[in-house]
Amino acid sequence: MVALDLIRAPLFVPANRPERFAKAAASQTDAVILDLEDAVGPEQKDKARSQLRCDFTQKPVLVRVNACGTPWHEDDMAAISTFPFAGIILPKAEDPMVGATLSRAGARKMPLFPLIETARGLAQARNIAAHAGVQRLVFGSIDFCADLGCEHRRKILLPARSELVLASRLAGRAGPIDGVTARLDDCSEARADAEHACALGMTGKLCIHPRQVPEVLLGFAPSAWAVDWARRVLDSGDGAVALDGAMIDEPVRLRARQIIAAMSKG
Repeated sequence: MVALDLIRAPLFVPANRPERFAKAAASQTDAVILDLEDAVGPEQKDKARSQLRCDFTQKPVLVRVNACGTPWHEDDMAAISTFPFAGIILPKAEDPMVGATLSRAGARKMPLFPLIETARGLAQARNIAAHAGVQRLVFGSIDFCADLGCEHRRKILLPARSELVLASRLAGRAGPIDGVTARLDDCSEARADAEHACALGMTGKLCIHPRQVPEVLLGFAPSAWAVDWARRVLDSGDGAVALDGAMIDEPVRLRARQIIAAMSKG
């Protein structure tokens, strides 16, 4: 099973479509997310809960519940507590005591993936990331833009993504998981978005279609040029040396080691 900190391209599947569970797991995804929230209409919530399972794959199975304060949250928490899910994705996370909130809702202790998708959530991201029950932060970029009334563009969202990377680092967590790419007719956009997120220090990206998964994985994989550069840096010896006209010292070698490690995780 893939370690939760190494998940790069988790794939959403509506929890009320059990015939899709195994198909999603059979894709190149490294984790499946059963969605009880946005992908399931109000009239289908009860049915979706009754069809939850996680025995269809050896890959991690996460579950996205409905947000705290919604009419469905407590029933979601009661339903998932009987399954060994790998983690809980909590939408509209804004409370630094997110773990205590879930405990009061009757949830069995599972790793938490708070979904930061509001201005208030971003303002509390460092405190949320520091909570003992949190595994990784997740960026709900589309909802975030709706909350702020801004456009969903890379330059506009740069400060938010950078803050989530910083919050994760300060808390000693793995880099955050980026939000979805809504466009489905051109999956190269998902790859470009993944490359952008990776360059910022994010370490995964939510997927909404199996076709996006291989593109996202490629987006987070080091390029052949980067791997070659990293190997030559590590072969350059110790201390301060010159390579390709640039100075190489220990901070540069640290980055080279990270690239080689990322390659091995792929």
